[in-house]
Amino acid sequence: MATPLVFEKPLGMRDVLPELLQKQRVIERILRQCISRWGYDEIATPALEYFETVGVASATLTDHMFKLLDKQGHTVILRPEVTAPIARVVSSLYKHVPYPIRLFYQANVFRAQEKEAGRPAEFYQTGVELIGDASVDADAEVIALAISCLQQAGVAAFKITIGHVDVVTGLLEEIVVDKHERLSLVKCLQHRDYAGYRQVVSTLSVTEEEKVKLLSLLQLRGGRESIEEGMQLLRNPKSVEAMQTISSLWDALAAYGVEEHILLDLTLIGRFDYYTGIVFEGYAADLGSSLLSGGRYDRLLEQFGRSAAATGFALEIDCLLQVANIVAPFNQKRYVILYEQHQREEALRYAQQKRDEQNIVITARWSAEVEHAFVNCEQNHVVIWGGEVP
Repeated sequence: MATPLVFEKPLGMRDVLPELLQKQRVIERILRQCISRWGYDEIATPALEYFETVGVASATLTDHMFKLLDKQGHTVILRPEVTAPIARVVSSLYKHVPYPIRLFYQANVFRAQEKEAGRPAEFYQTGVELIGDASVDADAEVIALAISCLQQAGVAAFKITIGHVDVVTGLLEEIVVDKHERLSLVKCLQHRDYAGYRQVVSTLSVTEEEKVKLLSLLQLRGGRESIEEGMQLLRNPKSVEAMQTISSLWDALAAYGVEEHILLDLTLIGRFDYYTGIVFEGYAADLGSSLLSGGRYDRLLEQFGRSAAATGFALEIDCLLQVANIVAPFNQKRYVILYEQHQREEALRYAQQKRDEQNIVITARWSAEVEHAFVNCEQNHVVIWGGEVP
């Protein structure tokens, strides 16, 4: 007989205890206020979506999705991300709403893990989507908003790296003929596997000069000066146009006054296959993984029947909790009103008065054991009813 699963949780699932959850709620409130001030409206989509619509459109790998069957026999999934569900909404319920449309969300998403590796299968995101604006100014807006979010959350030191999908794809199409070899190189860059990238380059049937050019891509990181270096290296029309877009974006970000937070990374190609243009990621000091990621996805809405340019980002709340300089109010003093039976009505009336003053109040019938339990908690200010009232 199998051992009963008493305390175990499904792989990748976890409990969020009150102390951490309070900090998470504080951060979510700060982000909600920040994003709303930029003119974005909050939206909520269902946790379950049809695989044939949202699942197929999502860039999340199928084997990373939680799949279920509903009572009608349809395959449904727990949402692996929220961009595709919002694309569904904009193409249906918002079909007659004119562009541009600015939406944001705060939601949990689900991605199945094959083995325990410290990565949750359920995690929380705050994200924004700017739909119906193909301009560089739209890309600059969401990046500047992402920076504002990190600042409001109290992240002391961070950088946003920016790139463009066509910088990489243009260079690879210029040099690498075989599609499978190009895909291998793209996957290496998506996973930040630079050693693997170098290894694949070394096996290519191209000239040494072309190999040097492919490897030079790894060195193109830095400030505005790296844009000119990229212009010198990249000669194919697709990559050149992408570099011009990056240059225009940099000027727009400078106008926002956020240039100090920006770095160029021409190896950046985005984690999801639906990205079509500018891509970006956010990193904080002393954090090994990215805080946020985003970019332009101009072809996603076509899959739902309403073509539109779009850009946005998702901020990983679990990562933000590790670096946000936010003090949650869980150390706030709490009043504990202990009363005997004949004092109940008067004591409860006083307790409600303290709650109206926005204090935290617990009420309990008095006993020696109850008093001992509350007195030993440093957070509590214990009032034995009938004694001195603070």
